Amino acid sequence: MRILKVNTYAPDTPLYQAFGPDVTFDIHRAGAEAVAPPSAERCRAADAVINCAATLPLGMPPSAFENCRIVVREGVGYDNLDLEGFGARGVPVCNVPDYGTTEVADHAIALMLAFARGTATYQEAVRDDPAGWNFAGAPLVRRLRGATFAVLGLGRIGLAAARRAAAFDMKVIFYDPYLPNGAELAVGYERVRSLDEAMARADVLSVHTPLNDETRGMVGAAALAKAKPGLIVVNTARGPIVDLDALTEALRSGRVAGAGLDVLPKEPADPDHALIRAWRAREAWTEGRLVVTPHAAFYSPSALEDMQRKAIEVIVTYLREGVLMNCVNREHLRARTPA
Repeated sequence: MRILKVNTYAPDTPLYQAFGPDVTFDIHRAGAEAVAPPSAERCRAADAVINCAATLPLGMPPSAFENCRIVVREGVGYDNLDLEGFGARGVPVCNVPDYGTTEVADHAIALMLAFARGTATYQEAVRDDPAGWNFAGAPLVRRLRGATFAVLGLGRIGLAAARRAAAFDMKVIFYDPYLPNGAELAVGYERVRSLDEAMARADVLSVHTPLNDETRGMVGAAALAKAKPGLIVVNTARGPIVDLDALTEALRSGRVAGAGLDVLPKEPADPDHALIRAWRAREAWTEGRLVVTPHAAFYSPSALEDMQRKAIEVIVTYLREGVLMNCVNREHLRARTPA
């Protein structure tokens, strides 16, 4: 069983030896080490493929992987994989939805707290200037008890974030048109039936939807125009879900009070985008109102190990036992019996 790992960024791991002598790995590294996509020969030889990157494509079309029997996205999001193309070849595409749920939820809350408790602003003020020893120096400090935390997408991570917000005695609401009726009764949080209502009521909006044609630009100019004054936007999902141009204008105008972004439409951060340029220049309207982290919400050493191990487990379980887990392209998949 030959597994091609594409866009690998993590160090090699002892896990590679843990699945038996019949499992071999072909490692293609991302970033500066990868000057080209994997070669046609490497693609052809693979029985299974793992795409390690959250935003980089495989670099080769599904037809290049002629012997491949399963593809796995080593992570939750799979918008950078051709679900239809692999499905047409009878190849299931799977993800790893259960490796960093708590880390991402924790990170979403941490971004909220950076504003509500002023932690990032206070540190910069105290470090830069002795006169910064001022409890009123952070512009968005507020009481969280009784504030409304709106979750956009109540999946695994959204629910975990909701539970954490509820522990701060926040009022939790959620918008997720894909959940069946009665889901609100199971989780005990209030359901709203439109994005406009969520925007109008939220003190904090936490984004947890997958990226697809429906959610791309979902938090855009129209949605932000409905925002309750003082809104804090937190995005730990995918960058393109939030329209960065619209968010820039909403922050500049004061319609949105603050934004905590772990993900951006272009990563690393585009230095030419107006928001990033203003933030790096410390323009006054961004000070204490924008926090950017480097797509790191998923990360802890334990999560990284889980992510790598679980991706391999999905492949090995399918190819050895015929048991398919976490398939995300069933609607495109033609029946195929694993060897």
